[in-house]
Amino acid sequence: MATLVSGRAARPVKSIVLVNVIGEDRPGVTSTVAEVLARHGALILDIGQAVIHDTLNLGILAAVEEGRVCAAALEEVLSEVHRLGLQARIQPVAPERYQHWVEQQGRPRHIVTLLAPRIAAEHIARVAAVAAEGGLTIDTISRLSGRIPLDRIDRRSKACVEFSVRGAPLDAAAFRARLLELAAELGVDLACQEDDIFRRHRRLVAFDMDSTLIEQEVIDELAREAGKGEEVARITEAAMRGELDFRESFARRLALLAGLPEAALEVVARRLRLTEGAEKLLATLRRLGYKTAILSGGFDYFGREIQRRLGIDYLYANHLDIAGGRLTGRVVGEVVDGPRKAELLQKLAEREGIRLEQTVAVGDGANDLPMLSIAGLGIAFRAKPLVRASAKQAISTIGLDGVLYLMGIRDRDADGELVTPR
Repeated sequence: MATLVSGRAARPVKSIVLVNVIGEDRPGVTSTVAEVLARHGALILDIGQAVIHDTLNLGILAAVEEGRVCAAALEEVLSEVHRLGLQARIQPVAPERYQHWVEQQGRPRHIVTLLAPRIAAEHIARVAAVAAEGGLTIDTISRLSGRIPLDRIDRRSKACVEFSVRGAPLDAAAFRARLLELAAELGVDLACQEDDIFRRHRRLVAFDMDSTLIEQEVIDELAREAGKGEEVARITEAAMRGELDFRESFARRLALLAGLPEAALEVVARRLRLTEGAEKLLATLRRLGYKTAILSGGFDYFGREIQRRLGIDYLYANHLDIAGGRLTGRVVGEVVDGPRKAELLQKLAEREGIRLEQTVAVGDGANDLPMLSIAGLGIAFRAKPLVRASAKQAISTIGLDGVLYLMGIRDRDADGELVTPR
């Protein structure tokens, strides 16, 4: 039996044992095993418990006085567990193995998140293999998504599991590149974040608007009203891919809108559609006390309506110049481009008294990369390949509410009463 020796000779020598209890979950199992160990003066060194489909797996690493006391304790544990109709496995732990475990304390930890409409065994196997190749050890795997009946799995389904891994990747850049390759190959989303204190204390979430909170690019919709749809759409696509400087492309597109009647704004506003998952995401963030913001290269006329519908705290967007009831093809004031978005995110963090590590930024275009790069959690949502590859994290396979998973929020936490904004 492995032993743990105190620095004081007067103290009894301890044996280290790992107790595993498996079987149908029922009330009182953990208390029963712990009470037996307590009667024999055991010291709990580690403990973990999980229940999967009503099956319990309880593990306790304990130090018990060596000799008769330990033997009696383990015999009583076995007797009580069998009385409950469960199975128990007890094994000694060598002192050097215990010491190695102690020395692992403080090693870096990361969270690898797997998101997809549905999760197959192949997905788990491949992610676990990539983690092992990167020199990482998986400590726990948790399901964040809710329970889905088999007859309700469709294209709008979403599933998420979270891997807590220990250690630093042998090559961090290569590990991230391998995750991106695997995500593309399997048609899933994979994210890897450092599991630090800031991950659990995000306080501000900032969003791009066009093609992020709403499905459309507003400037393209206005161009259709002006009869310049195809021309403007081509410039927009090039800008989103990063092929054109945002300010240049923005000025060129705006100029094509000159002369459009102001009444067209309301026509376009009526046909804007919120992105799948946006309402659930914002309602959850609001209920949990997060501050939210729109930082958009679009227009505040439409941003105000989206702000009202979703209950968003802050709005920064471009203000259209209108004269004589028609658009002039210009904006009033400073253009909200990529650098401006990053600057605004910094200022909002200062205003809220938080660190940038506590912010989340979500966007789809190249002009979102500056704010995605400085946020504690930067997420490219259904973005172009260049943006997806450059952002820290990306979501492409499920709705916008998938952002909650990357923040570590489970469905059961998000599915409370949703409050409609006033």
